[in-house]
Amino acid sequence: MRWEGDRQSDNVEDRRGEGGGGGGFGFGGRSIGIGTLVIALVGGWIFGINPMTILGLLSGGAPQQVSQQQSQPRQAPANDRESQFVRTTLAYTEDAWTQVFREQGAQYQPAKLVIFDGSTGTACGRGQSATGPFYCPADSSVYIDLSFFRTMQQRFNVEGEFAQAYVIAHEVGHHVQNLLGISNKVHAAQQRASETQGNALSVRLELQADCFAGVWAKRTNKEKQILESGDVETALNAASAIGDDALQRQSRGVVVPDSFTHGSSAQRVRWFQRGLESGEVSACNTFEARQL
Repeated sequence: MRWEGDRQSDNVEDRRGEGGGGGGFGFGGRSIGIGTLVIALVGGWIFGINPMTILGLLSGGAPQQVSQQQSQPRQAPANDRESQFVRTTLAYTEDAWTQVFREQGAQYQPAKLVIFDGSTGTACGRGQSATGPFYCPADSSVYIDLSFFRTMQQRFNVEGEFAQAYVIAHEVGHHVQNLLGISNKVHAAQQRASETQGNALSVRLELQADCFAGVWAKRTNKEKQILESGDVETALNAASAIGDDALQRQSRGVVVPDSFTHGSSAQRVRWFQRGLESGEVSACNTFEARQL
């Protein structure tokens, strides 16, 4: 992945080395995550969304504008390659989603991204490395312990910076859902859904975030030519490795489709590819898709 020398976002807060260890995760808010260990985090929240309440953006209309106050992020003190990569990737998402929202006559409000070690405070409670990367809608922030990228390599045999960028873009996809009002509809719908229905609807939410990551990749590559040979394959490998069926097979030895909350490997790959091929948010309407 070609990224060196491009703009780096100022919306990154580096908390590494601050020593926030220990403690269980406190559910003071609602969070959205990406991988196997985040099921404990998202399972208590993302239980559904009314398929009929799709935002105007998904059908070509203008998205809602959400007014949110965000604290001023501090400049990341470190300047290592990892932090530079994260800041550059976040800048790519800012540029891509600013363009998407502008096309619909709206203004994109960037997410903040927090890098941490071990654990850290969030508006959704205590965030821990074991949770994996996650998005907290209460403070419009993505949280990630960069050791997760090493876990991807060691546990899932997924390597490459574009695969790491896909992870970040997926979480930013949840931020976009939050700005569009989808997240609030999910929270409201979970109050009425059964567990099985809620899980199925949660899958649609997660697959949409995968599709949004594909939209980001398509648009960023068009503007910046970031993709190198093999990059797309690494992202597809990442999407496949964190499918619910693959994770359950690895951890339990059996697959229970009714308990899926993020989608199967094939589904995650399919929806990322759909966004990557189209570059359009309208292609990401998982809630009206008859087949995922």
